[in-house]
Amino acid sequence: MARGHLNEDAGLYAGKGPEGKPVDTFPFPVTKDVIERGRQRYTIYCTPCHDQLGNGDGMIVRRGYRKPPSYHIDRLRQIPNGYIYDVITNGFGAMPDYAAQIEPRDRWAIVAFVRALQLSQNASVNDVPAESRGQLSQGAAQ
Repeated sequence: MARGHLNEDAGLYAGKGPEGKPVDTFPFPVTKDVIERGRQRYTIYCTPCHDQLGNGDGMIVRRGYRKPPSYHIDRLRQIPNGYIYDVITNGFGAMPDYAAQIEPRDRWAIVAFVRALQLSQNASVNDVPAESRGQLSQGAAQ
């Protein structure tokens, strides 16, 4: 008699493709709601070490814990999404695993939010659609 849940989708549950390498695609569409859910989960689980912007200067780092690398270095901006998912799932270096605390879809939501953080901290005006650039100066004036 089968029990539990069959985690057959390696992309969703392991962040890996058929050849065992990290995938770069998301296993479901990334929407504004997914990114918002990722922001919420990131705030709970990740900011103590990685801080709000992903620079690696969270509160426990300021109290002596080993500093993680910034999400904004080239190496971490270029890694596949599945790699980030795998690190959340299994841990890496001083980072513990979060497989028991964070559900797979929420881990992917965190990956989506980390990618949004990376974009936000490394964007230029040219990355903003031309039709939306006027809103940038309006927001700064308010």
